[in-house]
Amino acid sequence: MNIAKVISGLGVLAMTAVLVYGFTVGDFGKDGAALLQNPWGIVSMVDLYTGFILFSAWIVYREKSIVRAIVWVVLMMVLGFFTGSLYAFLALNASQGDWKKFWMGQHANG
Repeated sequence: MNIAKVISGLGVLAMTAVLVYGFTVGDFGKDGAALLQNPWGIVSMVDLYTGFILFSAWIVYREKSIVRAIVWVVLMMVLGFFTGSLYAFLALNASQGDWKKFWMGQHANG
């Protein structure tokens, strides 16, 4: 479990760095338009959001509160795997070494 915590923590740090870089150096509208004019850019976006949706389904499954789940899903769709890495890191810490609790959240105890 410690390796998973390190990986998720590194994901948070890496995503923080690239998000700050993208928002400070890039032009979201211009760069996004260029990306969506490229066939592989479209493939990449569909691939990315398929992953976001699958990860979000896991979040909704394991959360007790629908409001919390919705907030996490919205953050996932906006900030991507910065949110996914943060959610995984927090879930790993909350599970206290129990993989079943990590994967299943509220459903772990029956």
